[in-house]
Amino acid sequence: MWIGIDDTDSPTGMCTTYIGAVLVRRLDERGMRVRDARLIRLNPNVIHKTRGNAAIAIEAEGDPETAFALTCACVEALAEFDDPRTNPGVVVARVRPPPDFYYAALREFCTVEEAVGVLESVGALYRGYKNRRGLIGATAAVASELPDLTYELLAYRRREVWGRPREVDRESLFYAEETTGPHTWDTVDQENAVVVGVPHTPDPVLFGIRGESPAWVREARSFVRSEEQACEQVYATNQGTDAHLVAGVIGALREGRSYLVRGTVASEPATGVGGHVSLLLADEGGEVRCMAYEPTKGFRDVVRALVPGDVVVAAGSYKGGSLNLEKLGIACLADAVRVRPPVCPACERRMTSAGTGKGYKCRVCGERSREPEVEHLERPLRPGWYEVPSTARRHLARPLVRGVPAWEDELLSSGQGCDRVNKTNFTKEDL
Repeated sequence: MWIGIDDTDSPTGMCTTYIGAVLVRRLDERGMRVRDARLIRLNPNVIHKTRGNAAIAIEAEGDPETAFALTCACVEALAEFDDPRTNPGVVVARVRPPPDFYYAALREFCTVEEAVGVLESVGALYRGYKNRRGLIGATAAVASELPDLTYELLAYRRREVWGRPREVDRESLFYAEETTGPHTWDTVDQENAVVVGVPHTPDPVLFGIRGESPAWVREARSFVRSEEQACEQVYATNQGTDAHLVAGVIGALREGRSYLVRGTVASEPATGVGGHVSLLLADEGGEVRCMAYEPTKGFRDVVRALVPGDVVVAAGSYKGGSLNLEKLGIACLADAVRVRPPVCPACERRMTSAGTGKGYKCRVCGERSREPEVEHLERPLRPGWYEVPSTARRHLARPLVRGVPAWEDELLSSGQGCDRVNKTNFTKEDL
């Protein structure tokens, strides 16, 4: 059977993954063997999400009626029911729903009624609390398929210290990633010297470690020094897979979806108030504004180094008329030139314009020239992929240490006038 839980937390407390970890132990105590535990991230642009829009799915052996009662009791004891934004959902299905609903919840928007229709079609047991919105995520979680997957180890705090500052040794986190990377990632942000894997919200999570296998996240965890924990759980997950991205065409982008689009830079990048960087990207369908916000730190230097004519592939969420960048692939670099009046051969002083269409004239000796001085500038960028730092990475975004999916590289390398791309990944230090 498959058990799904969603929407049990709030911005002020609890975590659906913690309830999943507690349920795994209660199922085991009742003699129900847990075969798989999944942490499933859904559309990051959903306005009703409490924090990270994560749902939990557990595959177990046992009686569905007993498991349903146990899951409901667990949710009723631990969920943040007092928060108006918390609307839990519980699902237990003997027959797994088709994955279509998972992909819809991952990349689009779904309704409670659609979730109920899917659950009824497979004869699932389900219960929605309050407005029942949690049934959407719980259904998507049990319907999930993971052709690409990663793992996350989550350590949880003892209840008596919830709300207090976390005690996790900073240096041990950096050492853990240095020792196990690139097989683990996003425990820390090396470039900006920031800890990433320890949350600041008042929930039960102590720290998290993401990696390519259960063995690697456990290896990294062995180096971490922290306060005494209550328990820990390793989840298989769609985090770090780019599963939320679909190929898009500028001019046909829809609000709240996440895309990979190819286009030509159509404006000089501009730095606005707060340090946010914007530029226009164009294709045959029109133009779209791309945004690199201040939290993306050094990634903005990549965006600032682009010039009109560069051909790029931009990944991000389309919200409010802008594509908010998660990573950027450079397919072709345009020639960057500086055009200036020529230097007078006689006076060795720079000429000035003689008027529109009249060339240039030396104000000292009267020497004239029709041709400007054209200087070809060396570009600090190279073709390939660039990403935001760990501190700004979304849960679903695939870090470059995992490589780039074939379909994304094909989009980067397609089109006229571009050679096959050098697939080296670059960082701020390469600029």
